[in-house]
Amino acid sequence: MSLTDNWSELNPDEKFEARFESFKNPEDIDFVDEETEKKYKQAVQRLKDAIELNEPDRVPIAPNIGFYPTEYAGITAEEAMYDYDKLAMAWEKFNKDFDFDFLATSTMIGPGAVFETLDYQLYRWPGHGTDENTSYQCVEDEYMKADEYDALIADPSGFWMRDYLPRIFGSLAPWSQLPPFTDLVELPFVGFSMFPIGLPDVQESFEKYLEAGRQALEWIQAVGEIDGKASAVQGLPGFMGGVTKAPFDVLSDTLRGTQPLMIDMFRRPEKILEAMEQIVPIMIETGVRGATANNNPMVFIPLHKGADSFMSREQFLKFYWPTLKKVIIGLVEEGCVPFLFVEGAYNERLDLIADPELPEGRTYWLFDKTDMVEAKKHLSGKAAIGGNVSASLIKTGTSEEVKDYVKNLIDDVADGGGFILSTGVVVDDAEAENLKAMIEAGREYGVY
Repeated sequence: MSLTDNWSELNPDEKFEARFESFKNPEDIDFVDEETEKKYKQAVQRLKDAIELNEPDRVPIAPNIGFYPTEYAGITAEEAMYDYDKLAMAWEKFNKDFDFDFLATSTMIGPGAVFETLDYQLYRWPGHGTDENTSYQCVEDEYMKADEYDALIADPSGFWMRDYLPRIFGSLAPWSQLPPFTDLVELPFVGFSMFPIGLPDVQESFEKYLEAGRQALEWIQAVGEIDGKASAVQGLPGFMGGVTKAPFDVLSDTLRGTQPLMIDMFRRPEKILEAMEQIVPIMIETGVRGATANNNPMVFIPLHKGADSFMSREQFLKFYWPTLKKVIIGLVEEGCVPFLFVEGAYNERLDLIADPELPEGRTYWLFDKTDMVEAKKHLSGKAAIGGNVSASLIKTGTSEEVKDYVKNLIDDVADGGGFILSTGVVVDDAEAENLKAMIEAGREYGVY
């Protein structure tokens, strides 16, 4: 079924089935042979079974891979972000040599040229604020001021364009002079609304914006070809379709910064709650749009500030969970699978996220430092879980230690299905033999 055929008439379960059917039978992948196509479809079915809390043929193996393929291929992280031939070489080599059930995507590396053209302030990246072999580094600041909640609430898109973007992209600073598009209501308003776009500095900023767009198009064509080849030649599906965020994290990571927002929780809690309600539909639409465009129902949601170490249980219940739950439910209603990456630990949250209002067999929780036995206990029959092979073990352990850990993990939590073997965090540094030991152990011990 096409995702456009009577889509609005389908219920969430029918949308879920339609998305997975389309994911499993992609029209845009020309597989090299029938065996490769069969391998691809088996991986998708394995994932679907795990999500639906059924037992697949074996445990799916889908670690989170970041910049490690650069190290493995002998190039720098900076080169991968600027030289797409080297990016292709590194990711093709990695996907071929390790052969997980799902591809290590090249899309998460990011286009360095775009960031440079826009003079991106929110992050430092390899060779541009961090070492050429070091991953990203977020630069938190008060990109939204304490007295600007009302502006955000009244018009999120307008606030983004005329206030937020000029602060995080140096090249777009002149956009702060732009009037809102809502000024364009009748003929007499047009000239007054348009003249700021004719200002020299504003024109220059739009030229930078267009150049960044051309660079982004070059990048998306390159990474699309890299990932597409991994699917067509090696039978590796992607593991992520869309990406979105928890509304609280949008405020804390992106706009206010962690410390200012923590102060806001005491000084202006109602403004936080009102702003997050405005952000909910935006985050749902963002995730759904990505899943649809990439023909993959999995929507990645990195969870940052809801961890045990960031806020109390009471604060989690008031500020974090209600709007995150709305995003989860909104995604599920459109047939998507929220893929929640629980960074840090949720040992004090497990009973809360096992919320009876969340649909069963429609979410996937990837845990970092959370007790996996307790996670299984709370979410069994409710949600799929994954993780939590540590990055430190992958880097500093021995192959035997990795295999033992994976075996014990599978013994503890894989029974009955609903488990996906993965690393607890994104892997930027590793020992190759340990990653291979993880695969071997998953295939040896994960058979049902």
